[in-house]
Amino acid sequence: MRTEHDDLGRPTAEDDDVPGRLALAIGRLNRRIRSSTGGLSHGQLSALSTIVRRGPLRPGELAAIEVVAAPTITRVISDLEGRGLVAREPDPDDGRSFFVSASDAGIALLLEARTDRARAVSAVLAELTPAQRRTIAAALPALEEAAQLLPAPS
Repeated sequence: MRTEHDDLGRPTAEDDDVPGRLALAIGRLNRRIRSSTGGLSHGQLSALSTIVRRGPLRPGELAAIEVVAAPTITRVISDLEGRGLVAREPDPDDGRSFFVSASDAGIALLLEARTDRARAVSAVLAELTPAQRRTIAAALPALEEAAQLLPAPS
């Protein structure tokens, strides 16, 4: 892979290591906004967000959406339940299973964490030029689809 740089040493648009550059940029941005998670890990915050947005869910459904293994989602649910952020409800059709729903405290914490994260991202974006912010805004639909936040276009 070749990497071309501009006069300031930044990779240019012709750089063909898009996957590597994107992974590095996402990792660094996540670290810059890490403290804005309401005291939860990114995995816990993501699962709580999914439960709030799509719940109530069975653990298997949540694991599939979050793309994690069943034991991992079991630990996440237990941690969230221990903090009073989610509650288990028996599945009326299957006595071996249950649904997970967000509690009022879980919804409040998620809203607070989203506000904190949005504030942190706003600070990062404020460091950029208007043209750079427009470029990021134009890329958002593709990034949201890649992150499976939006249904794929039909």
